[in-house]
Amino acid sequence: MEPLNPATDGASANIVEQNLAKLRELFPDAFTESSEDGEPRWKVDFDALREVLGDAIEEKPERYSFTWNGKSRATLIANTPTAATLRPCPKESINWDTTKNLFIEGDNLEVLKLLQKSYHRKVKMVYIDPPYNTGKEFIYPDRFQENLDTYLRYTGQTDEEGFKVSANSESSGRYHTNWLNMMLPRLKLSRHLLREDGAIVISIDDHEVSRLRMLTDAVFGEENFVACIANTNNPKGRSDDKHIATAHEYMLVYAKNIGSFSAGGFEPGEHILSRYNKSDPLLGRYREIDLRKTGDNDLREDRPNLFYYFVHDPETGKFYPTEDDEVPDGYVQIKPVRSDGKEGNWRWGLDTAKEQLSALMPKFMPNRQIWGVFEKDLLTGRDDVKATTSWSFKDVNSERGSEEFIALGFDKRVFPRPKPIGTIKRALQVCTSANGTDIVLDFFAGSCSSAQAVLDQNVEDSGDRRFIMVQLPEPCDDDSVALESGYKTIADIGKERIRRCTTRLAEERAERLDSALAPSDLGFRVFRLDSSNIELWDTEFDAIESTLLDSIDNIKTERSEADVLCELLLKFGLDLAEPIEERRIAGSTVFSIGAGALVVCLAKSIGLDVVEGIVALKKELKPEDMRVVFRDSGFKDDVVKANAVQILKQAGLADEQIRSL
Repeated sequence: MEPLNPATDGASANIVEQNLAKLRELFPDAFTESSEDGEPRWKVDFDALREVLGDAIEEKPERYSFTWNGKSRATLIANTPTAATLRPCPKESINWDTTKNLFIEGDNLEVLKLLQKSYHRKVKMVYIDPPYNTGKEFIYPDRFQENLDTYLRYTGQTDEEGFKVSANSESSGRYHTNWLNMMLPRLKLSRHLLREDGAIVISIDDHEVSRLRMLTDAVFGEENFVACIANTNNPKGRSDDKHIATAHEYMLVYAKNIGSFSAGGFEPGEHILSRYNKSDPLLGRYREIDLRKTGDNDLREDRPNLFYYFVHDPETGKFYPTEDDEVPDGYVQIKPVRSDGKEGNWRWGLDTAKEQLSALMPKFMPNRQIWGVFEKDLLTGRDDVKATTSWSFKDVNSERGSEEFIALGFDKRVFPRPKPIGTIKRALQVCTSANGTDIVLDFFAGSCSSAQAVLDQNVEDSGDRRFIMVQLPEPCDDDSVALESGYKTIADIGKERIRRCTTRLAEERAERLDSALAPSDLGFRVFRLDSSNIELWDTEFDAIESTLLDSIDNIKTERSEADVLCELLLKFGLDLAEPIEERRIAGSTVFSIGAGALVVCLAKSIGLDVVEGIVALKKELKPEDMRVVFRDSGFKDDVVKANAVQILKQAGLADEQIRSL
């Protein structure tokens, strides 16, 4: 039985190794076998790769690129695995046993790395409202990007002095550089989490929108750009602006893969409904749109294939398209005619007009004294009202954000300028669907407007979306109302907001006496970033082989079984919301996670009867693939340990599916 390998099992996903594997799959000729520390390893042969790529290599010193001081290091940081873990906090949670919503307190860079195995290509939408880099706020402390130790010192979890939160003023000389170095690794990691049909939405203002656009082009590919939305969040404009009062901010939208992405629309508001002012008892509300093409290329000679005729009998109502210039007796001929009298063309081709004839209607236009053809554009639902790049809705106004915060019983001074949930709900309508269980991630969660938006949107469209909120435990100022109100950190404010939202929705659902009403999930699990529960995984990897034999029990004494189980979920790439079933087998506790996908026994006295019970559990649950992990020091002796391996192998488990820690 092999111990869990710290280089693979003990750390987050190794993105460099994943990239090398993909490259070798595409270009096996560009790799050569080498060795590292006496172990064989495939490495890139760049000369061979050049031959494979031919002349598609740019070697000129002058080239189009977006670079800055520290970019290479920021990329390296994104690709460096972490050996940290998340520790469960059930007492701070609501409905721990049933909820799939998550709140994670910690440095979002470390957390994003930890989520790579469990949520790779599973997130439907990422929404972030990062620091706008105004020079007054830059919530990430100096050298914060380095590693977990920095975070532990910052949060006071170690004896060393913590780092202070600092402003990022323009006089620093690295104004834009600092911000870009903070954003790059986080965007790279978030892209790995997105589904192929997923998208990221980023709120930003004028200070960094131009650089963010270039950065997201580089990370996501400019071909995956969806929109730059002007979000009018302050219609009156900022009174302190010197020349022109700023009334809006921006929202950049990028797809993971533009070919797989499909944007939704909005529920029609009154401004939309007023345009759909016609009604049909069978079809519902609709508006009339002239079928004649207008604008560029609207002459007959421009698109001759879009020129044909309609004939209409006003007496019988018979109406159809045709290429025939002859007009039957009693019929009128309708052709596309511009306002200047010249022949034009239609928006639809003849075949489409024949197929969609029921959506067309002839209409006499008294102002021009001619007949025309109009499309009945039906109002059938949200997806028919396409979102635009200009949002001036009342629910995106910044004032709404404070009102919504106050409505939950908070003093508005506890968290100034929370994001209005209407802004995020509209992003949800564009980038997610009510069907299925779309995961929404916000790793600059702040007061958790995003969590409230997900819950409220689920109420409105009976959706089943899940959220993952990540927030740094940034200390509240000593003289702040937040601290006076009992909130030590921004993360505490976010958790309390989710509690109040879920409580309010549960009360509203109870008042309606219908427990089936969405959202069905009114809870959230809280996790906190910390160092690994396993002593060995905190050491240098090179020393592990020699120290392993000396270890009696390498689980830290202050850590619980729940802590270890959470870490195993992350290391084996299982959802943090997977149900964990506790079984008693031969007097020992055995945990079954994900209906037998992972079975863990951390007992301190493991006999063969426990192993036989695990085999019986496998037969009962019939998992597609089972992995078993034991506490290494828990076996009664080496003979039991050796026999345990043989019993499990006879039950169909391979060596790599049997591990100890």
